[in-house]
Amino acid sequence: MQSSAVPELAHTQTRPIHWVATATAVAGVVALSSVVQPGSATAAQAPGGTHTKSAPAAVAPPSTTGVDFPLQCGPVKAVVAKKATGDLDGDGRPETVAVVHCDSAMGTPPDGVYVLTRSTDSDQPRVVATLVDPEDRLTVSDFSIHAGTVAATLLGYSSDAVPNCCPDTKTPAKWHWNGTAFIRSTPAATHSV
Repeated sequence: MQSSAVPELAHTQTRPIHWVATATAVAGVVALSSVVQPGSATAAQAPGGTHTKSAPAAVAPPSTTGVDFPLQCGPVKAVVAKKATGDLDGDGRPETVAVVHCDSAMGTPPDGVYVLTRSTDSDQPRVVATLVDPEDRLTVSDFSIHAGTVAATLLGYSSDAVPNCCPDTKTPAKWHWNGTAFIRSTPAATHSV
């Protein structure tokens, strides 16, 4: 075997001076990169100068507190069982959808589903639409708002003989704003008993 003129693996043993040299080099690169910055962006702009548009201020969704829901409860009060918020009409201001029923110690009181909004000149929330009328004897479950659509599962009764405690039908429903009213859609063949 022929021996090499250069000692094998001459630099495999690190010494503290190697670490100091490496740390100094890295610190120099970091310091240099913080001083040297790229120039301003030069993207093409439309003729007529630059126009800036500020983002709309965040608007709080309407509260359900103090709202007079169109629900006849007699001597008991109306209870907001569920609520969700979202921009349903695409105007950049959130609406609140509330599931409301009369406070009852027994049975399953029917729900009403109401859309609340605030006018631009008043902070007082108001009911602008009824999606489910309590007179329809429905109970709402699986309630949500997603991408401007209100979705719920409606539990109901196949006949007047079915007791109020025990809904025996289940129907998914969705509502979306078409520019003038909320339109309900129910997927075909989804009504079940």
